[in-house]
Amino acid sequence: MLEDSGFVDVEIGQAVDTFGDASGEPNARRFEVYGYPFLARKR
Repeated sequence: MLEDSGFVDVEIGQAVDTFGDASGEPNARRFEVYGYPFLARKR
């Protein structure tokens, strides 16, 4: 998706738990929702 938007040299990092201690944490666990850091350069 990032490449289709005109980004190049895309790097995607490890999954990050972004819902720890949040009110929606149980739902995030159930659906395995995580955040992913990324680094890219616009063409």
